[in-house]
Amino acid sequence: MARDMTPVLKRCRSLGLEPTFLGIDKKSNRHAREGRKPSEYSLQLREKQKAKFIYGVLEKPFRNMYEKAGKLKYGTTGENLMILLELRLDNVMFRMGYGRTRKESRQIVDHKHVLVNGKCVNIPSYRVKVGDVIEVKEKYKSAQRYKDILEVTGGRLVPEWLDADHENLSGTVKAIPTREQIDVPVNEVLIVELYSK
Repeated sequence: MARDMTPVLKRCRSLGLEPTFLGIDKKSNRHAREGRKPSEYSLQLREKQKAKFIYGVLEKPFRNMYEKAGKLKYGTTGENLMILLELRLDNVMFRMGYGRTRKESRQIVDHKHVLVNGKCVNIPSYRVKVGDVIEVKEKYKSAQRYKDILEVTGGRLVPEWLDADHENLSGTVKAIPTREQIDVPVNEVLIVELYSK
């Protein structure tokens, strides 16, 4: 399986991104160098790379998601793309605080620790729907791993469109998120411009 092995802080630096958006509380201390003014294409490319990096999605699935976003009947393509990325199961686990980073949430899903509506789902890109109940399997609920995770993520705000019950390591998707509820520093308009060339 293809994976992005770039050191996280180095990648954050090159994209001008705060590591906190990935759930990492380290600081990227070296500053990005000021060079010449970036071209329109390089700005568009950077936004796409930022979105792919934050959500841990590779080029082909990202492109497929963009095409799906364009076919949706509501909203703009850019907003729909951000909503589709946000509705990925690994991202929802991260948002509810059951993974310190999206990478860790992805691993938890991969390792078959997660039930969606009572069924085991081990596909990180699985798209959750309104009303879906997501929980950690009963046999893993008492594991030290989740106690450690909740210690770190306990103070993290759960978005309004999700409901999380940290006692039972479960949660519900209450609504489709709006673009305003997605606190990711990505300008999706530039991604649409890049793909529509």
